[in-house]
Amino acid sequence: MQHIYLTSTIKTEKYTELYHQLYHILNGESDTIARMATICAGIKEAFDFYWIGFYRVCGDELVVGPYIGTLGCLRIKKGKGVCGYCWQEGKTIIVKNVEEFPGHIACSEVSKSEIVVPVFDKNHQIIAVLDIDSEVYSMFDEEDKLGLEKIVGLVSNTTI
Repeated sequence: MQHIYLTSTIKTEKYTELYHQLYHILNGESDTIARMATICAGIKEAFDFYWIGFYRVCGDELVVGPYIGTLGCLRIKKGKGVCGYCWQEGKTIIVKNVEEFPGHIACSEVSKSEIVVPVFDKNHQIIAVLDIDSEVYSMFDEEDKLGLEKIVGLVSNTTI
């Protein structure tokens, strides 16, 4: 069994270390679901966020994929909630207070802030989004955005 061992306490460095460890763990793995599940586990081990998971693009909806946390929404329409909005816009969305996001889908009242990162394939088509929720307001910032955008490239081998 693989483990993630991070030596840094500085967030940017933690993301860099996590990326390199996931890169080596995932190198040679062709299954997208296995890659997503491993990325969720690595992020959970490194940062211990409340909810970490992928929603996969399936036709005109996002369908829940591998995740770690309490029960999540099963399906999300394009443009709906933070995940659907990220898919529609094709860019990372950081929400400092989910109660202030128009149309937020409350899967859990524990969630206070959220970041959703689009996952692109090699043809630059969105195939999924990575959704991470925190129990703390204003948890996510530009460092998280940059770190997670690089890590999700590992889903479809766009960074390997």
